[in-house]
Amino acid sequence: MTHLIKQAEFISAPQSIGQTVPCFARALDLKGDIARATLHISALGLYEAAIDGQRVGKFLFAPGWTEYASRLQFQTYDVTDLLKPDSLLTVMVGEGWWGGRMGWDGQKERRRTALIAALEVEFTDGRTQTVLTDARWQVLTTPILGSSIYDGETVDMTAETESLGYAEVVDYDKSILLPQEGEEVREMATLGVIAEITTPAGERVLDFGQNLTGYVRVHAHGARGDEIELSFAEVLDKDGNFYTENMRSAKNKIRYILADSEPMDFAPTFCWQGFRYVRLDKCPAGMTADDFTAVAVHSDIERTGDFDCGVPLVNQLYQNILWGQRGNFLDVPTDCPQRDERLGWTGDAQVFIRTACFLRDTRAFYSKWLDDMACDQMEDGGIPHVIPDVLKNGDSACGWADAATICPWTLYLCYGDKRELKKNYPMMKKWVEHVRSVATKGVYWDTGFHFGDWLALDAKEGSYYGATPNDLTSTAYYAYSTLIMSKAAEVLGYSAESANYMRLHNDIVEFFKREFFTQNGRLAVPTQTAHVLALMFDLVPESAVQRTIDELVRLIRANDNHLTTGFLGTPYLCYALSRHGRIDVAIELLLREEFPSWLYSVKQGATTIWEHWDGIKPDGSFWSEAMNSFNHYAYGCILDWMVETLAGISADERVAGYKRFTVAPQLPNEWDSLNCRYESLYGEIAVSIARAGDELSVKLTVPENTTCQFRLGDTRKELGSGTYEFTCPNVPVPVEAK
Repeated sequence: MTHLIKQAEFISAPQSIGQTVPCFARALDLKGDIARATLHISALGLYEAAIDGQRVGKFLFAPGWTEYASRLQFQTYDVTDLLKPDSLLTVMVGEGWWGGRMGWDGQKERRRTALIAALEVEFTDGRTQTVLTDARWQVLTTPILGSSIYDGETVDMTAETESLGYAEVVDYDKSILLPQEGEEVREMATLGVIAEITTPAGERVLDFGQNLTGYVRVHAHGARGDEIELSFAEVLDKDGNFYTENMRSAKNKIRYILADSEPMDFAPTFCWQGFRYVRLDKCPAGMTADDFTAVAVHSDIERTGDFDCGVPLVNQLYQNILWGQRGNFLDVPTDCPQRDERLGWTGDAQVFIRTACFLRDTRAFYSKWLDDMACDQMEDGGIPHVIPDVLKNGDSACGWADAATICPWTLYLCYGDKRELKKNYPMMKKWVEHVRSVATKGVYWDTGFHFGDWLALDAKEGSYYGATPNDLTSTAYYAYSTLIMSKAAEVLGYSAESANYMRLHNDIVEFFKREFFTQNGRLAVPTQTAHVLALMFDLVPESAVQRTIDELVRLIRANDNHLTTGFLGTPYLCYALSRHGRIDVAIELLLREEFPSWLYSVKQGATTIWEHWDGIKPDGSFWSEAMNSFNHYAYGCILDWMVETLAGISADERVAGYKRFTVAPQLPNEWDSLNCRYESLYGEIAVSIARAGDELSVKLTVPENTTCQFRLGDTRKELGSGTYEFTCPNVPVPVEAK
């Protein structure tokens, strides 16, 4: 049965008006007592609906961002309590992701925005009446003179509302409409100003104490014509001045023109910023810091995980990871929230997905995004760099496009939903078959463009590309994706395909060993990332495993006990060490405070995860203005290792979704306690460990209908549901003899 909204028409403002944010209005004439009223609504662009001036719903930036060629979400609201027989229904529509520029080169053409809506009214006497968008809707001007995701918003309250005539029906495809899938973006937290600063340059700056994604709500008061103009920044420079060069071409300006002296609250309608600091470029006399509130916005996804270890720097790192997810989970998993980008980069998403699933229940969030990935998949099976694909460059890169296999498989491991895995299986298969088709002899992926070990510290001066050769990283990821395919096929009961992909996987592994290892068992590529990927993806000849882990440790020691890894090596660095008997080195890397390290940025005052290990250098200068986000969640993937290895909580791959799991904690020698909690689909899994002399005190919670394998030193327990308290002998982490 066709949904009611598809009986409506897409309507647009007259093309000649020059108004980027028009308002569509319909005066209602409802005959009877209203029993129930439902509004179904969507837009190509962003919409905000109101009835008699009262906003409908709390969804920000509706209808969300999807691959518009194939999918456009609509929302359904119960508006019974807002509606009267003679109400005025109004809807403002901004350009948003649909009509505005996207990407650093403005890769998307400006497109005409459009509204579609259906109001369904049921009366107490059983009659119904529908109001659909059509050419009878009026078009009005709004005070929003311009609105852009990258450039900000200008609101002139002195502007009079004028009629622009009637709407025009536009011929957009209604078959792409589908009900809301992911969570709504909402206002999720508010923060006050912690300090008002006068910079050395003499500028008035407000510090909200936290780098966040959202906007500033202004309690404005002044005379008619007074202006408020705000600029946004993530950091101050080494002299304490406002720094915006890393925003690139994004202007990020908010401007309000006041209509009268009556106080009024303002907030942007169709844009947001990534910021900690706000510069008051213009502000009426008498307004104080108390008139400004930062509002954090992101997808309203249930929180499921928590981690605490009593070590302030590590706990701040955890908070930075948490805020990084909040800032970049705004309807799609973005790479950054502040500059002229904010795109759904596949590489960042696959790197972080396991951590994301620990922190929040991301099933619906990722399911929606993966549906867009399937729509954007190229005819030859390739996967674009960003989803939705606004770059349209036709490339597929290892570790980025492999999100097509890694993300669905991770969701299955975390939530045990075979239906989601089955839905994504055709996309997964098409991707691996694409790589097989372009790989030399079907096993050696040495073709095409690749980012490689992006932003690794062993890159040549001035380059973003790490020193690990692309043919090694590509073939390694090809092996990993093929192994995932075999496992996924087995879970789904496709035994023949499972065996086929396992044979292919084994062929790739054998080739990798011949191509990249010498007869004496030395990995021919002397980079940390090469050793990490070979170890993590089980690509090392059995006789060479010890030599490979020893060489990885040597490379770390040779770099003054620091990492040099980038986007592909970092997620697995500590895993490769701890799974091969060198957890001591992994803990050293986690706890290093000097550049480069996870705690370096914390020591520099970071409140989110940086894109670069040296986004701010030790001397206070910046890495580069061209690509230097201070809210870039990828390296926050270290939390996954902290949870699985230090807290010891890991799902059993054979019984997915944490129905059967292991708790095998390893408390670092430097720590006195560790607490970790995860709200699985079965209930809370929690472990607390405290050191008391020669003993470790353990508290453990196992949810109903699950089984836990507990391991700590010589202590082994198989536990059913319940809460347990017991002690174990202190088990120091082995350390390297000096």
